[in-house]
Amino acid sequence: MQVSHKPSAVSVSFDEPNLVSSAGLLPVMTLARDAGLHGLADEWLSVPTDKGANAGLKVASLVAGMVAGADSIEDMALLRHGGMKRLFSGCYAPSTLGSFLRSFTFGHVRQLDAVASRFLANLGTRAPLLGAPAASDFVFVDVDDTIIEVHGYSKQGSGYGYSGVRGLNVLLAIASTKDSAPVITAQRLRKGAANSARGANRLITDALSTLKRVHVGGRLLCRFDSAFYGHAAVSAALAGGAEVSVTVRMDPAVKRAIAGIPDTAWETIEYTDAVFDEAASTWVSKAEVAETVFTAFSSRKRDEQITGRLVVRRIPELNRKTADGQETLFDTHRHHAFFTTVAAAVLDTVEADKTHRKHAIIEQVNADLKDSSLAHLPSGVFAANSAWLVAAVMAYNLTRAAGLLAAGPFGKARTGTIRRKLIHVPARIATSARRIRLHLPEAWPWKAPWQALSDHLYPPPRPA
Repeated sequence: MQVSHKPSAVSVSFDEPNLVSSAGLLPVMTLARDAGLHGLADEWLSVPTDKGANAGLKVASLVAGMVAGADSIEDMALLRHGGMKRLFSGCYAPSTLGSFLRSFTFGHVRQLDAVASRFLANLGTRAPLLGAPAASDFVFVDVDDTIIEVHGYSKQGSGYGYSGVRGLNVLLAIASTKDSAPVITAQRLRKGAANSARGANRLITDALSTLKRVHVGGRLLCRFDSAFYGHAAVSAALAGGAEVSVTVRMDPAVKRAIAGIPDTAWETIEYTDAVFDEAASTWVSKAEVAETVFTAFSSRKRDEQITGRLVVRRIPELNRKTADGQETLFDTHRHHAFFTTVAAAVLDTVEADKTHRKHAIIEQVNADLKDSSLAHLPSGVFAANSAWLVAAVMAYNLTRAAGLLAAGPFGKARTGTIRRKLIHVPARIATSARRIRLHLPEAWPWKAPWQALSDHLYPPPRPA
């Protein structure tokens, strides 16, 4: 591509009142209105009147800004340019939205959590967020935490956690199926030095309660890493009607169980750099898997102990200092084990291992959020940042629902892709016969999915 004009032939002026840079916000925020975002915020939030007046409009403004890519309070100014006030009412100034966030307390954040939960349930009635899983299929609930880096000492609650980075700790629970992209079902902001499992049992309970509102079928399976291997988190998942698959720490009880697995029980699995041998119809790999019966938390009272399966994956421990032709006298292995309550008749050893490894899907959600509204936590007030996190989650789920309604490749696309191709579409506003018409770019490559989203929310008039 090359510039087609000389510099002297180009001039610029910011004077067009009928242009908008993010026309995709119109159908997306129509979806938010139809899902009851404004009414839910007005009903549940009790922020003081001087700051919390029109709470529904202010929450919707925050969500709209994040859908359009805002990652700071100042970025909310993108809602007030050109013809935006012809398309939307309640286009608040960034300073007004900042004051609104800073008026939140912990109780108000929990009220906003209730809004997010019910908003997700309402979105689920308008878009197939989790598809239509069969009774035998799993709905996966993955829980993990991540650090949002901050700079300076003015952020309330910031500190150095397990990553060695100064920040605040975000705990998330996501839900997905084998055929659907993840949505976020629960969230919590914690101080930076918080232990990963702190408050996880309450979050798991909230996440499973939200899934019941969405009314999806299938069996629930909670997947955790070793940081959440504890009685509180596991028992909360079981009490909520879910099965559990959790990585275990190599404590003495686990090591004894692994040592008791016979050599004949190990089965080769498809793993990194594995090769399929068509003649033998098997995978040639150095990774093997086996399982044994295991009782977790055996040091607790008998009625608090949980019996299930310990599935172990082992990989040869290679001695890189060994010279060529100088083989080791005996094999040593690295072991990776997880505990699951899913019966072997439902998931055999190999399938259970594959299923558990897909817990890593939550890292994609963490990266997606950090690429958009959670690139920063914009306030020095902890409660304001907590409210910002909840709004970011609602924006993520709303964007995911819009992508599903647009269909095509957007059903599983990153929210950044949806934002770039469906939200950030420039348009000129025209009015005819009291109807608003948006003139979008000619030959826009993603015209068909954008039109599908628009037609779903603004059905064309039927012919006479």
